[in-house]
Amino acid sequence: MIVQAITKVSLSSFRERSAGKKVVLLYPWTNYRNLFLTHFLSSAKEGLLYYRIPSEVASLNDWLKDLVTEFDAVLGGFGRNLNLVLSKNAPDILGEALAADLAEYSSDPIVLFIDEFDRVPLDGVFRKFILALVRSLPEHVQIAFSSRLLTYQPWYDLVARGDAVVLGTEYRRNDVMFTVEEQPKPQLEVYALGRGYALVNGQQITSWDGALPRNLFFYFMDHPLVTRDEIFQTFWPDLSTKEATNVFHVTKRKISERISLKVGDSGSYELTQYSGGFYLPSDKIVRHYDAGDFHDSVERALATLDEREEEMLLERAIDLYKAPFLQTIEMKWVVERREQLRQLYAQALISMGRIHKRRENDRSALGLFIRALKETPEREDVHRDVMSIYLKLGMIEDARLQYKRLEEILHEKLGIGPSRESRELYDEIVART
Repeated sequence: MIVQAITKVSLSSFRERSAGKKVVLLYPWTNYRNLFLTHFLSSAKEGLLYYRIPSEVASLNDWLKDLVTEFDAVLGGFGRNLNLVLSKNAPDILGEALAADLAEYSSDPIVLFIDEFDRVPLDGVFRKFILALVRSLPEHVQIAFSSRLLTYQPWYDLVARGDAVVLGTEYRRNDVMFTVEEQPKPQLEVYALGRGYALVNGQQITSWDGALPRNLFFYFMDHPLVTRDEIFQTFWPDLSTKEATNVFHVTKRKISERISLKVGDSGSYELTQYSGGFYLPSDKIVRHYDAGDFHDSVERALATLDEREEEMLLERAIDLYKAPFLQTIEMKWVVERREQLRQLYAQALISMGRIHKRRENDRSALGLFIRALKETPEREDVHRDVMSIYLKLGMIEDARLQYKRLEEILHEKLGIGPSRESRELYDEIVART
């Protein structure tokens, strides 16, 4: 089965790895969620309760009310215990009530899968709720959480106690975020695909003491091996070496302070360390970086000869690319990196589209090609892919209009006309009208 081949985790091995665990965490930045759901739904329909957090919920009570309403409509009678306490603002009581309702629902093994969990405020109220819920769960019930953001707490404590397991990190370079260590290192999660933000042990850095520390922080994250001269040329090309050195050390110290404040153990945590003429990642912090993972996934997908591995890596890359790189920063290095990652994203869409095209999944391929053309409209070969699919599907007018768009784009951007190959395809289209 392809799902098993791609994830390398079958339903039986999932059960083996999660046996005795009350909580299953599906790590973000992977395609594990969709593959796991597809596999589980096809293999164990009676053992799965699926609930997706709606976008409009604003509190713990809101989504629990919605959960009860949804399950009661489908299952009938679900939520007796929760209904008795939903009016109370007591998260521990709510956790115990949900555990009781799950216990009453079935005596057979079940998994409650809660999707898009990052829509819930992960605050102190939630932590009290989840700890009470896990403490009260019967042995035959598990809860799986899927989220686009997996914070450090309360999950780390649950993993450390043996109540939780993290799945979906098989292909990450830094799979130690929830590794239980004798002396745990601070966990730094950096999200640069979008507006850009960072979390230390699940707490977001909200104040940078100016734009410069924030910009230098992201530069260090995106340049894991960089010299002082390269830094100075990027940030202070007009300053003398002495002046640039002073500003650099002050700015670097501010970054360390922002990180150390979130760790909160009175220690000092540097983002980088200096060795052999280079600034490189500090060994005191575990880094997780979405742009780096995205870049790595695309490069590995383009290099592999295994189509199943290629597909897995491309899906992961496409899922990671939430938005253009550091949208609010317009420094030269950011603009150049943004364009590089945009091109890689387009290539990931194109490569995935061609996998679907080879399998004759024409409409899926078409959607991927159209998305790719929004990023790189000058790609004539992709326009031909779109035209050929339209032609195959009998959408002759769409194919003709696609050629006209290609003509306009090439003329406006490059000052040239379509190639002979494109013109021959257009002649075939015209012949079909």
